[in-house]
Amino acid sequence: MPDFDAIVVGLGAMGSAAAYHLARRGRRVLGIEAFGAGHQLGSSHGETRIIRLAYYEHPDYVPLLWRAYELWAELEQAAKVSLLTLSGGLMIGKPDSAVVAGALASAQQHGLEHALLPSAEVRQRYPALCLAEDDVALWEPRAGYLRPEQCIDAHLRLAVDAGAEVRYEEPVRGWDASASGVEVRTSVGGYTAEHLVFTCGARMTSVLGNAIPPIRAERIPLFWLQPNAPELFAPDQLPIYLWEVEPGAHVYGFPHVEWPGVKVARHHSGDYCDPDHVDRTVNAEDERRLRSAIAERLPSLNGPVVSSLVCLYENSPDEHFLIDRLAENPNVVYAGGFSGHGFKFSSVVGEIVADLVTRGEATPHAAFLRADRLAHRA
Repeated sequence: MPDFDAIVVGLGAMGSAAAYHLARRGRRVLGIEAFGAGHQLGSSHGETRIIRLAYYEHPDYVPLLWRAYELWAELEQAAKVSLLTLSGGLMIGKPDSAVVAGALASAQQHGLEHALLPSAEVRQRYPALCLAEDDVALWEPRAGYLRPEQCIDAHLRLAVDAGAEVRYEEPVRGWDASASGVEVRTSVGGYTAEHLVFTCGARMTSVLGNAIPPIRAERIPLFWLQPNAPELFAPDQLPIYLWEVEPGAHVYGFPHVEWPGVKVARHHSGDYCDPDHVDRTVNAEDERRLRSAIAERLPSLNGPVVSSLVCLYENSPDEHFLIDRLAENPNVVYAGGFSGHGFKFSSVVGEIVADLVTRGEATPHAAFLRADRLAHRA
């Protein structure tokens, strides 16, 4: 008899949720993390993550988002902790920009509550945001933000309560899979299970190699700046925002939450890297890039740097998620390629992974995230 029903490798956003959903179904679960609890070496740290329904990336994500919202509410109740704040949200850009036009398409297709606001109305409502005359914003009342560190802690705490074992600072050194089960070898020892789940983020390709489409790590600097008008960034005075400053280039930000300063960052940097040898010092060029984007758009936020961090995106070839089973080893499931927009989905990704492990199939709403779409493109 194997040691476990399922082993989950990587206990960030997706792995913690997968461990929770498997354990609550009565499965014997082992979660393995290469680094310490709450580490800042992956993609799941930094105080806040945006959540939104009017999804500009593709309307097919919206049914998964509805389920994600439901699961976040259930997790809050079960863990007795506040995880999600509905601040409202603005998708800003030119009317034909990918952010605005894509969000509007999702909102219209799925009947989401929204409003398209001219620049003058946005400036009047939110003086911190200085839109150009030809900018518009899609307002979505159910957008907001999650607290990533607390979300992961809640998933893991409840997974352990349901019987899961979790082990930190235990990197995987190798693994094997066959029809009869899987074996995982770590720096400490070896474990066997019926199923294996990989949720190791930017390090996915180094673990799975050519068995999956390539996933590239991207170095993303995050900033907390001191505003010169703090009242404009109070939680009740500013929603989350995603701003297309030029085609393919975005900045995003939040009201002040808890950490000193106000968080703002660029979405994508183009700085691809080795996730195990990335420069984690935010430098002058990182700051220059950010300030060039916000100087005229968020002048009240363009103050001193209070703190900064580097996180990692894990980009798939088309920047859509990869959630599937290995073709040659269907008892091995992987979830990766979240490309800087995945955290909000982690609650439902955990459920999808658990479905693949326990039922062999997931909700049809997740079918567009299977890896065979990329084979078809090629």
